[in-house]
Amino acid sequence: MTHKDSKNDSLRNIAIIAHVDHGKTTLVDAMFRQSGTFREGQETEERLMDNMELERERGITITAKNCSIRWKGKKINILDTPGHADFGGEVERALSMVDGAILLVDASEGPLPQTRFVLNKALRAGLKIIVVINKIDRQDARPEQVLNEIYELFLDLDALEEQLEFPILYANGRAGVVKTTLDEEGENLHVLFDTILREIPAPAFSKTDPFQMLVADLSYSDYLGRLAIGKIISGSARSKENLICIGEDGKHRPLNISRLQVYDGPALKDTDRAESGDIIVLSGIDEVHIGDTICTRESPKALKRISVDEPTVSMRFTANTSPFSGKEGKYVQSSKIWERLKKESLKNVSMKVEQAGDGEGFIVKGRGEFQMVILIETMRREGFEICVGRPEVIYRYENGKKLEPVEHLSVECEQSFTGIVTEKLSRRKGKMLAYVNHESGRVRLEFSLPSRALIGYRDEFLTDTKGTGMLNSYLAGYEEYRGEFLNRFSGSLVADRSGVGVPYALFNLEPRGQIFIVPGDPVYEGMVIGEHNREDDLNVNPCKTKKLTNMRAAGKDDAVTPTPVLPMTLERAIQFIREDEMVEVTPLSIRLRKSLLSAQRRKVRSRR
Repeated sequence: MTHKDSKNDSLRNIAIIAHVDHGKTTLVDAMFRQSGTFREGQETEERLMDNMELERERGITITAKNCSIRWKGKKINILDTPGHADFGGEVERALSMVDGAILLVDASEGPLPQTRFVLNKALRAGLKIIVVINKIDRQDARPEQVLNEIYELFLDLDALEEQLEFPILYANGRAGVVKTTLDEEGENLHVLFDTILREIPAPAFSKTDPFQMLVADLSYSDYLGRLAIGKIISGSARSKENLICIGEDGKHRPLNISRLQVYDGPALKDTDRAESGDIIVLSGIDEVHIGDTICTRESPKALKRISVDEPTVSMRFTANTSPFSGKEGKYVQSSKIWERLKKESLKNVSMKVEQAGDGEGFIVKGRGEFQMVILIETMRREGFEICVGRPEVIYRYENGKKLEPVEHLSVECEQSFTGIVTEKLSRRKGKMLAYVNHESGRVRLEFSLPSRALIGYRDEFLTDTKGTGMLNSYLAGYEEYRGEFLNRFSGSLVADRSGVGVPYALFNLEPRGQIFIVPGDPVYEGMVIGEHNREDDLNVNPCKTKKLTNMRAAGKDDAVTPTPVLPMTLERAIQFIREDEMVEVTPLSIRLRKSLLSAQRRKVRSRR
């Protein structure tokens, strides 16, 4: 480790960390507007940093993104990080590029599990933290209690003494106001900008060391090719320079920087030279991976690679093999799906892709089912047709013992629902750790629960709490396997022939269970068209029409009106299927099906 004797005072690198929906992206919008990044009256979008279509629809941040603002002649690089634990890989990469972080906490909800997850990473990295209590304009805001909860959280995470002396600011992100005390009248965000310049250390480097950079993120541009993003650890970078890249195998690959860019507001701009501590984007590199070191040919030296938590969930992806294959999508070949998944694993550190051992499809490993859902939804919009299996947790084996990932789950719901929530979670091998009553009619329960118990539980939880409950979890570690439990007590209604759903048939199937399709939907043999009331599967005919006779009687020809059907969403489909079922995903539809379509073959298999 070289001695870092100098600081680049014209720069500050910060990450914004928070739980989902505590207002990070909205605050970044206000920072852009008030730092003069946009001229007066310029048309700007809301939640500018959430530029993926999916992020805008769901109102969450999925990928960590960089931008910069200028304040009092100094440049502040800001990294907007996701608040969801499934995207933890994004957070780890972002934290490797910064020297401090703004911890944003909702003035009513207080620090939630994901806040804990991200803050723990930031404290371990030794970052300087500024605490901002946001949404103080909420009617149910309780900033004083929330501040106490934040102190408790810091102590709980074994923060160092100097980390405990964090500056505290109060914000209303939507109005673009930050103040140091609750009583004063705030006007703008200047207090926040000044606090960043004062409290966050400038990036340190050694004057004598040559150029070194750690690749923390990758991007892709259609005409520049692969882009490597990272912070300059020492030295300075120049455009058109000849450098080398040191990969995981320790091999040196020569590269020539064809273009050097830095962040200017939300966009990138070309530059000829970048100084130590700045976050830069290099193009002209084909073979580069996250964690690689880029340095000079004269003194090649690899930096410590970024370490990322291991994946805990795996899922099988295969080409679509249903009778409807190729009717709705552009890309149906296995090779195209493999290519796309490989590209995803290059850009996303926490995802791993491998060929399945039995030769059928590919196994994708990641942090959680939500991360998988986002990947599938993205591929679907790009025109892919795929079939996916049920998410499975990844077990570990140590000293002959089977270990499984365990989540720390926190539940907030009305007091009247605690009975059903506790009963269902204990049935799924959950152990209650804490019960906190806020005296407001709502309670907070904390559980230790196997990760596999959460797959398929979220929808059930929302039904049980009539949509008013909140569930949050983060990975607590691996523990000994807690034993089997049943996750689904019902079977499936399976179509026994190809055709089209008929109102008469579907109406008469309703006593058998809940139907997923509407009249006019095409079906095929082996397609799951509903949930059976009992625990075994039932082969049914959804295409059966009414027999016509020439007898007429009053009341015989009453109109059949099948019950309205809830449209099938990707999350619901993935949580519903069993081990022997798959979800067929195309750009236009989501269908459930059996892995073996033929009823005859399924019968033979069950006898075995």
